[in-house]
Formats: sequence, C-alpha cells, structure tokens
Amino acid sequence: MTERSSGLPHVLDRLHSVVLSRKGADDSTSYTARLFSKGRVKITNKMGEEAFEVASAALAQGPDEVVSESADLLYHLTVLWADVGVDPQRVWAELEARFGMSGLEEKASRPDAGR
Repeated sequence: MTERSSGLPHVLDRLHSVVLSRKGADDSTSYTARLFSKGRVKITNKMGEEAFEVASAALAQGPDEVVSESADLLYHLTVLWADVGVDPQRVWAELEARFGMSGLEEKASRPDAGR
C-alpha cells in the first residue's frame, strides 16, 4: 500500500509543506532558506545540477546512486516549485490528465507542437 492510497499525505506533498515553511527563515540554520535567499537563478542552477547528477549516476553508477541523486533532484524541484508558486497538486493533476494518453498524443496536443 502506498502512502497516497493509505490516505496519508504523499511524501512530496509533505516535503513541499516543509520547504514552504523555510521561506523567509534564518538562512544560517536552513539550507532551504539559504537557497531561497540566493534567488531563483541559484535554485534553478541547483536543480539543473541535480538533474545532471541523476543522468550521470544512471550512466556510470548503480541504482543506489540513481535513487540518492533522484531524491536530491526532487527536493530541489520542490524548492523551485515553492519559489515560483506552484502547488504540487497542480503537477499531480497534470500527470493525472495525461494518464492513459500516449506520449506522442500528449506532445502533439501541446500548442507549440508544430515547432
């Protein structure tokens, strides 16, 4: 049984709540608060760095490293969502709307599909 199906908040929803609580906190005591204080460029750079580390781990390391780097990526993505003002529920709804649709169909349905 997953957390979501058990009725408990999903771990990423809980993480988002913690991340939001760090906005404006003392950046000398919170890494998340420090990221927020450095701004969106820093947050975005860290997220990109973590995405690269996931890809590198997938190519040169094993599943344990991919798991660890993926957790780092999801954390930094959650920080970016909080900075931009995106609630994870919107992302879950978007994924739900795409469920059952082929990736090719979904991509073709985008407004910029002709580019």
